[in-house]
Amino acid sequence: MAEEAQTPERQFSIERIYVKDLSFESPGAPETFFSTAKPKINIDLNHTYQSKQAMTEGLYEVVLNITVTATNGEDTKPAFVAEVAQCGLFMANGFDAQALEQLFGSYCLTILYPYAREAISDVVGKGGFPQLLISPVNFEAYANAKRAQQESNQSDQSAGSADRASN
Repeated sequence: MAEEAQTPERQFSIERIYVKDLSFESPGAPETFFSTAKPKINIDLNHTYQSKQAMTEGLYEVVLNITVTATNGEDTKPAFVAEVAQCGLFMANGFDAQALEQLFGSYCLTILYPYAREAISDVVGKGGFPQLLISPVNFEAYANAKRAQQESNQSDQSAGSADRASN
């Protein structure tokens, strides 16, 4: 009798959530407090993850980076810049590479995002500005769109390779 291949049981847990880096700058203070121009807010999000196998098998660190830059009107000097690297240590076993990408690029970011929003709001308020309420983000839709774009780019590259090969 052939032995049935057993798929490993999937296990996932949150081990720790923490701030790795938090910074705030207000290079235009105190003049910026007296500006009547409507502030322009720019928010950049990105994330990384890496295995921490040297510490424990199946342990991963996911880092959500948010940078908020506010300028007053046409002024190129920022009113403030706030940055946070919100991290989580997650235990994940039994997932293939694609499932890990979805887990870290969607689910873990959804867990980390409220903590990062709170850190940004608090530090901006402590910097003398009104608290900044960053809108929620649907990381699942973001991850799906990113995956679709990567698949589209791969198919475009494959088609380009086929076109060059036929010429």
